[in-house]
Amino acid sequence: MSGIAEQKAAARKAAFARRKDVHDELRGARAAQVLLEVLRPQAGRVVSGYMPIRTEASPLPAMLGMIGLSSVTVPVIQGEGLPLIFREWRPDSAMIDGPFGALVPADGDFLAPQVLIVPLLAFDRRGYRLGYGGGYYDRTLQALRASGPVLAIGFAYAAQEMAEVPTEDTDQPLDMVVTEAGALALAG
Repeated sequence: MSGIAEQKAAARKAAFARRKDVHDELRGARAAQVLLEVLRPQAGRVVSGYMPIRTEASPLPAMLGMIGLSSVTVPVIQGEGLPLIFREWRPDSAMIDGPFGALVPADGDFLAPQVLIVPLLAFDRRGYRLGYGGGYYDRTLQALRASGPVLAIGFAYAAQEMAEVPTEDTDQPLDMVVTEAGALALAG
């Protein structure tokens, strides 16, 4: 394992533990309210949320709050090494199991999001995030940004912040992070 891979693996292990500790206490309710306040000015743009897994902060209340204001999508993994695609989601969408235990809509239109709510294990003030290691969001953000402006919003608990996320050239920065403590504009 290379030096950066070892650093990321160690950071992931520590980040999982920190997130679990605060998730059990907070459950993300305040963070979701802050997220909705950030999303409302984006009405009319296609928004991508996600179906939370493990101890991820749940964006579902904010996603529900955007129904009727924007098209809301969730990511679908096409395959290893490929960017994500996004299927329209509604509260009554029939859901099926996707990779990694995340639910995905069984049907619906595929849309290109302009605003992405991005799950993460850890983040830093430079705008970098630590994900699960598959590179799906990095490839996706790179592709979407090549086509036009995209707002990437990390969604997490404040305790998931770390001094510096180990990065590689392929890592794509976030534009902001939303936590229960508020919205953070990032240096990146």
